[in-house]
Amino acid sequence: MCSFAAQAETLPDRQAELDASVKKAGQAYLQPRALSAIPEGEFGDKVRKGYQLFVNSQQMRDKYVGNNLNCSNCHMDAGRKANAAPLWAAYFAYPAYRKKNDKVNSYEERLQGCFTYSMNGKPPASGSEELVALSAYSYWLGMSGLMDQAGVSSPVPALSDAELLKGGKRDDFAMPAAVKAAMTLEQRAKLPGKAYPKIPAPEQAYSPERGKAVYQAHCQSCHNVDGQGYETAGVYSLPPLWGPQSFNWGAGMHRVNTAAYFIYENMPFGKSIQLTNQQAWDVAAYINAKERPQDPRFKGDINKLQQQYHQHQGYYGKSVAGQTELGSKAYKINPKKAE
Repeated sequence: MCSFAAQAETLPDRQAELDASVKKAGQAYLQPRALSAIPEGEFGDKVRKGYQLFVNSQQMRDKYVGNNLNCSNCHMDAGRKANAAPLWAAYFAYPAYRKKNDKVNSYEERLQGCFTYSMNGKPPASGSEELVALSAYSYWLGMSGLMDQAGVSSPVPALSDAELLKGGKRDDFAMPAAVKAAMTLEQRAKLPGKAYPKIPAPEQAYSPERGKAVYQAHCQSCHNVDGQGYETAGVYSLPPLWGPQSFNWGAGMHRVNTAAYFIYENMPFGKSIQLTNQQAWDVAAYINAKERPQDPRFKGDINKLQQQYHQHQGYYGKSVAGQTELGSKAYKINPKKAE
């Protein structure tokens, strides 16, 4: 069993972890309107298109998506579920500075990052139909929930493509007066249920070896013995967790703590909060101690990249159980489905 300094609470790293806080008992969460309430017309068509791309991201395979994942694999219930990185919370958190690329990111740029890392693909160009649609869907979810919470029953106001792509964390962002009065800009940017709830550090150092037993008992029935998920008629109904068709070494989910938070709160699928805290950490370690596609920031030196972006709770550039340094045999970035 390996124990790494990366299990420390705070480490120097240019890739900051996702914002996470402890879940509060009895917390109320924003409730977006039902999908059936999406309006007819041009704006509604953009929202529906965004929903379709989100739940069936494979329609963008070989263009912008380079693995067998869908956005909804990590953002549960089509991006609607609290404590599963919901879109309605993310939209109002941007524009925001991201340490990962050392700049203030618009919502559009945040989405482009998801294509680069989580989808192991190529980001759509700025202003593209896909980014507009995903932004429209995110905005509609968030604004419909805020309007209902503020007692505003009118349709969600349509925005121009340029406005949609910026994100909602702006003083000049257009919204109904009652919604603006109900919450400050910062409160809207930190809606409860925004990310994956933080869980305590494990009592024992997390262990891929123990995690294997957890995986076999609780995970492999959905994700397969080899972690590659299940495919039916060319469609992956249950996603791969490692290997060439999963997220790459730059995705936030490759961090053991991020994966542990997600797993504890949301897995097994349809059940949630079934594992102990220790089991969640151990199985997250097991999954993330497997090879996956290369970090897109790789420029030929694993150790240099590890020092710059991977000084955290992860395994990139490290040897686990005597195997070759993870990342040294990483799979291809943005491969075609036939490859």
